[in-house]
Amino acid sequence: MADRFVYQCTLRWSDLDAYGHINNSRFLTLYEEARVALMFAGGRAWGVGSFADGVVIRRHEVDYLRPVDYALGRATAESAPTVRIELWVSEIRAASVTVDYEMYDGDLLVSRARSVLVPFDLSRQLPRRLSAEERAFLRTYLIPEGAA
Repeated sequence: MADRFVYQCTLRWSDLDAYGHINNSRFLTLYEEARVALMFAGGRAWGVGSFADGVVIRRHEVDYLRPVDYALGRATAESAPTVRIELWVSEIRAASVTVDYEMYDGDLLVSRARSVLVPFDLSRQLPRRLSAEERAFLRTYLIPEGAA
């Protein structure tokens, strides 16, 4: 079975809303940071740099399970509070990939999300198919829906 990709995401003071919680719209930014780490940095380390050439979002779904505080009590002089984001690939199609996420505040599950991504040729402004190399990389994180 494939492993989840785990990313420790630093929270920023600007992520807060008027209630002192991480704003709901910022959850997508946090998920984006984890996804970019997987696809751009992780892909490049695996020898696949083509995701950085163009990937667009077709769909996002987010379930907010609990509020996330900035929690200054968890901050130190050296680091801000973090959340842990675990992500994996739940579906690979010819011209799209579905990425699932879970966000944890400590050990507490605070959100689940899903994104459908489409590889995109920026110069031609058209979607493209996944390459064999991209598929091979994505399969290392493939946990089919229901198996996660």
